Amino acid sequence: MARRHRRGRPVHGILLLDKPSGGSSNHALQRAKRLFGASKAGHTGSLDPLATGMLPICFGEATKLSAFLLDADKGYETTVKLGVTTNSADSDGEVLETRAVPSNLSAERFSQICEQFVGNLMQVPPMVSAIKIDGQRLYKLAREGKEVERPPRPVTIFSLEVLSFAGDSARLSVRCSKGTYIRSLVTDIGEALGCGAHVTALRRTFVCPFEQHPMVSIETLEQMTADLEGSVTAAQSDGSASWPALDALLLPLDAGLHHLPAVSLDEAGEHAFAHGQSAACSQISVPAEGVDKLSRVYDGNSRLLGLGELLEEGAVSPCRVLQWG
Repeated sequence: MARRHRRGRPVHGILLLDKPSGGSSNHALQRAKRLFGASKAGHTGSLDPLATGMLPICFGEATKLSAFLLDADKGYETTVKLGVTTNSADSDGEVLETRAVPSNLSAERFSQICEQFVGNLMQVPPMVSAIKIDGQRLYKLAREGKEVERPPRPVTIFSLEVLSFAGDSARLSVRCSKGTYIRSLVTDIGEALGCGAHVTALRRTFVCPFEQHPMVSIETLEQMTADLEGSVTAAQSDGSASWPALDALLLPLDAGLHHLPAVSLDEAGEHAFAHGQSAACSQISVPAEGVDKLSRVYDGNSRLLGLGELLEEGAVSPCRVLQWG
C-alpha cells in the first residue's frame, strides 16, 4: 500500500500559545496548526477547557522532544469560590453541596490554611482528569456518571501565595511539580476550611523552562494572518504570505533542553548517529548543574541532531534522532 501523503508544510519549533478559555487543548492545537500550515504538531501538558495560559505546542521534529518537556514545574493563578463544591471541582460542573463559610475566617487564617499545603503531598486526581484507570479515561467515566477509586499520587507544591481574599473568594498563585491538579488542591483547601471550594478561573502562567518567555494568543496569530494575507491578491492567497512572520514566533527545538549537556559530532559521527549508531564526541559541554547521561547532540554547524545517552568512553548513543529532510 502506498504511503499516504502528509498534508501541510515542514515546520519545526516550539510555540508558546496562550490558550483561550472555553475549548480543549486539542482544539487550540488544531487552530494553531492550521494557521501555520504545519504537517505535524502536538502539545505538551493539557489544559482544561476552563483554563487559559501557556500551552507549549511542538511543530515538526519538536514533537520528538515533547516528552522531555512534560516533567517541568508549572505555575498557575487560580480564583477560588468558597462554600460551594461541584462534581468537576470547577465552575463548569454541577453544584453538589453548599456550606457556610466560617464567619470568623480572616485573610490571615486563610493564608495559614493554605501554607499547610506547601511541600510534598499525596493528591487524589479529580474524576474529570485524563488519567486512565483500568484502561479508561477518568473524564469519560465521569461523563457516564460513574466515580471510581483513584489512588493518591505524590506531588510537590513549591509555593502557594494568597494574592487576594474577599471572605467567600480568593485568588492564589501556585508553583508546583508536574502532575499537580489545581482543582484537587482547591478541593483539599476547601475541606480543610470545612466549607468546601471550587475553581472559578484558572490560568497557567508558565511551564519551566519557559518562565521568562512571552506567550502568543490565537487571536494574535489570526490577526497577523489576516493582515498579511490581505496584502496579496485573492488568487495568490494560500496562507503562505503569513508563514515567515508566524515562523519567527517559534522557539528553537532545543529551547527547553539547555539543562542537558551538549555534545558535538564530526561528519563521520553525524552519519553514524543519524543511522542509529553510537558516535564519538568531538566536544562535550557540561552545564553548571552537573553531568546528565542524556545529552543534546549537535553537528559541526551547531544544528541539533537529536538526543543521546553519554557513554563512559566519550561517545554518545542515539535516543531521539531528528530528521530535518
